Amino acid sequence: MESLPISRCPWCLGFPEYVAYHDTEWGVPVFDDRVHFEFLVLESAQAGLSWATVLKKRDGYRRAFADFDYTIVADFPESYVQELLKDSGIIRNAQKIRAAINNAQRFMEVQQEFGSFSNYIWRFVGGKPLINSLKPGEPYPATSAESDALAKDLKKRGFKFLGSTIVYAHMQATGLINDHLVDCFRYKELTIM
Repeated sequence: MESLPISRCPWCLGFPEYVAYHDTEWGVPVFDDRVHFEFLVLESAQAGLSWATVLKKRDGYRRAFADFDYTIVADFPESYVQELLKDSGIIRNAQKIRAAINNAQRFMEVQQEFGSFSNYIWRFVGGKPLINSLKPGEPYPATSAESDALAKDLKKRGFKFLGSTIVYAHMQATGLINDHLVDCFRYKELTIM
């Protein structure tokens, strides 16, 4: 007997790494601060580019950004910024690189205030994932009231390159919002978590 094909969100069908990311990471609730920091760096690097571009450079970012250890990134000197601008394994944009360093510093300030970045960010969705029920053909939201509020608060705290659209993408990636289409196999799996 032939098995039925798995239904997935159509945005992920471009290349195998995209499918793997969709099937195993996108929308899974994250409570680990290091993972949150990773996605903040990657999402802000994406500004003006495709997620596919960033995903293909993810290993380069892991290497260049100390496996997303924000305590190390926060102390990157200007000399290392200059090295990173020559690193073809990442997106070579000085503003985005400096924003990642700044954001590591702000990230630790949030941790001091709230005990963890995870405690802080989950407050914006009431402590549990918001579940959208998107049907095939419906457009994905680019922002929400929650991403607007979070982006505004992050900006007030001194974070850079994290507007509402980037913050919404972070919330989708880290499971604060479940935006899998209702007919995607991950929608049900993540809804019952």
